[in-house]
Amino acid sequence: MSHRHSFALTALALAAAAACAPASSPSTAPAPRAAAADPRVGLKAGLFDAGEAISNLRLVSTTPPPAAFLGKTNTDLAFRGTQVIQGSYNGFQVWDIANPARPALVKEFVCPASQSDVSVYRNLLFVSGEGMEGRLDCGTEGVQTAVSKDRLRGIRIFDISDIANPRYIGNVQTCRGSHTHSVLVDPKDTENVYVYVSGSAPVRPEGELPGCSAGSPSTNPNSAMFRIEVIKVPLADPSKAAIVGSPRIFEGLAAPPRHGMAPADRREIDAAKARGAFVAEIPAIGETMILPDAFAAQQLAAIMRQRGGTGAPTAADSATLRAAIPMMIAQMMGGEGAGGPNQCHDVTLYPAIGLAGGACEGYGLLLDIKDPANPRRIAAVADSNFSYWHSATFNNDGTKVLFTDEWGGGSAPKCRVDDPKEWGANAIFTIENGQMVFQSYYKLPAAQTPEENCVAHNGSMIPVPGRDIMVQSWYQGGISLFDWTDAKRPFEIAYHDRGPIDATKMEMGGTWSVYWYNGLIVNSEIARGLDIFELVPSEHLSQNEIDAAKSVRLEYLNPQGQPQYTWAPSFAVVRAYVDQLERSGGLSSSRLSAVRSALQGAERASGAARGTALTQLASQLDGDVTGSRDAAKVRTLAASVRDLAAASR
Repeated sequence: MSHRHSFALTALALAAAAACAPASSPSTAPAPRAAAADPRVGLKAGLFDAGEAISNLRLVSTTPPPAAFLGKTNTDLAFRGTQVIQGSYNGFQVWDIANPARPALVKEFVCPASQSDVSVYRNLLFVSGEGMEGRLDCGTEGVQTAVSKDRLRGIRIFDISDIANPRYIGNVQTCRGSHTHSVLVDPKDTENVYVYVSGSAPVRPEGELPGCSAGSPSTNPNSAMFRIEVIKVPLADPSKAAIVGSPRIFEGLAAPPRHGMAPADRREIDAAKARGAFVAEIPAIGETMILPDAFAAQQLAAIMRQRGGTGAPTAADSATLRAAIPMMIAQMMGGEGAGGPNQCHDVTLYPAIGLAGGACEGYGLLLDIKDPANPRRIAAVADSNFSYWHSATFNNDGTKVLFTDEWGGGSAPKCRVDDPKEWGANAIFTIENGQMVFQSYYKLPAAQTPEENCVAHNGSMIPVPGRDIMVQSWYQGGISLFDWTDAKRPFEIAYHDRGPIDATKMEMGGTWSVYWYNGLIVNSEIARGLDIFELVPSEHLSQNEIDAAKSVRLEYLNPQGQPQYTWAPSFAVVRAYVDQLERSGGLSSSRLSAVRSALQGAERASGAARGTALTQLASQLDGDVTGSRDAAKVRTLAASVRDLAAASR
């Protein structure tokens, strides 16, 4: 934000950064994690030459950013065909990963905005803009006034029929901008797509966008707070996209419980207060932050100018600033204190089951999205161990949902050795009778240094049949791939991590988003570019399971518009279930050997002979159900063998 902005507006930039960084509450903090002997601990620092640790993954390629994006923050990813679209605070990049060992840069499109969240559908690209500097014309000079007709805060729409030459065809402006968005493809509506917009910035002035105002809906029914926006995009003419709903999905939610500060944070705050630093309390998100010295000096100078003073700031100037900080924060939050949530950070849409998971400040919400323009809240959960509900992921059959907690906002080290393992983690819930029932937490198991921003962030499911496996980013904690099939006992399968950007101070870096797409794991690295990984077999994951996952092919992927995976009948899928039965002890070793032999014989056969052999095997497996330690998996295996038999005829 320009130094020419007023005192209050400058404060908004500070608080907006903190808005991605809440904190929550039990009276007794969970026990701290013990340091573990892990290869990820103690890695050498560096930008492009940091030390690395990897387990049960193969790093296929690492591609640095192009010149225009070097030193800018890379953000989220979307996929179409063999293309990866990588958002950035400087616009977006398009990579072709047909050869994953050598990603090819198709387009670097400079269009500064925060944070350029990206989604695709057919020939359309949607890009979020929230910050004060984004321009309608994609100019790089920013916006220098508090109210401007040039400012873009909302959704940009591009035609990417020719991906090398994206054509800007329109935008939809919103009162709080678009921090993130999610694209809903309604199975019942082939003529439109819907974009759910989550905006976390201050409400913009009426003079910039008519109809925008803040406050509580109880006193201002037209308030742009306490709601999300739903945009309808006509596929025949996307330039006519417009807001068709502003559902208030937060009604009736009270202030959530919050935890206190972690030991390291408490020590830092106490030390800052002792040296006279300025500290801001942000009650709506439960966060305490130290104002940077340069920012405090700028504000003191503004106070001094307002009183016509010269020279050094006085004690009275310092007192004025300390008294003003709560008002500045309250203005940023729209005048609201520590009440219920007034925004979502992210909404994950799962149209195949008609549900969405809303990660909304102090709550996780379950939404009914069968009427796309009018989502309806059906359940809500709060948790004193959670600080800022950031994103949601469903398991494939929609019986579970996982929420991430971005404690510290992504710019702070929250994986230190004495940070509680329940804070800045994932919370796993089962969905029972329309309600969410807590089961367990999962946090990156390797402690990180105070110089590494680290907390739970974006990830996606991996299509291993019969299991719930997810790959997830942890900023400078790297990526972690874990199994949460047993919702009470999640465990890590694979990981990759680098040392800190700088060993002496915090420098933003690490993985922003990591997603599975058509057999590859693609990682958007904030500072270092684009990484591509492949799975390798291990005691936790067999080659058959990997092959079965690779059999799932998507035309496109927006991870916040979650697809439901389906598997075509194949020997890889059948053998994946056999491997799982061996791992669980569901069949005896002699029986497993016989099943594998029968499958091998059937695969050598063809036509009717193959179908007959597989049908006989399925009947035998029916008899194995009784007495099995894993009867459900045996039934699944038998059904999969029958499907393969039918496909063989």
